[in-house]
Amino acid sequence: RNTVSVEINNESGIAVEESILQRLASFVLESLHVHTQTEVGIMLVDEAAIEQLHVQWMDEPGPTDVLSFALDEDEDECDDDDGEHILGDIVISVETARRQARAEEKTLEQEVALLLAHGTLHLLGHDHDEPEREAVMWKRQDEALKAIAEA
Repeated sequence: RNTVSVEINNESGIAVEESILQRLASFVLESLHVHTQTEVGIMLVDEAAIEQLHVQWMDEPGPTDVLSFALDEDEDECDDDDGEHILGDIVISVETARRQARAEEKTLEQEVALLLAHGTLHLLGHDHDEPEREAVMWKRQDEALKAIAEA
């Protein structure tokens, strides 16, 4: 069984139920059979902070809702069972999540959970750049959200 470590840093100024984030991140990682002793960082920020990161790292203007920064690019490391495996960081704009949640008549926690699942799947190598890959990613994302809702 995997030992998943999730570190949450809320710099957004908006209260978010961190236990939901902990459970979702753990479920997504464990359900995808990631390396034992996996570590993921989650940073909750405001729109100004994510916009700066979006421009700096993606060369795209304006804020976004979630960014993922994978730290271990070497796939072979995932099979090495000695030592901790640092998967990477997920940065979520809580302001953007709140606006999207209101537009879709969801709670803030539901939208943040969606963004967390999405960001985690990106860290694990999933993408939505082609229709086939998008279908797989959306399916895994939906499975993760359903499981966390039932937990």
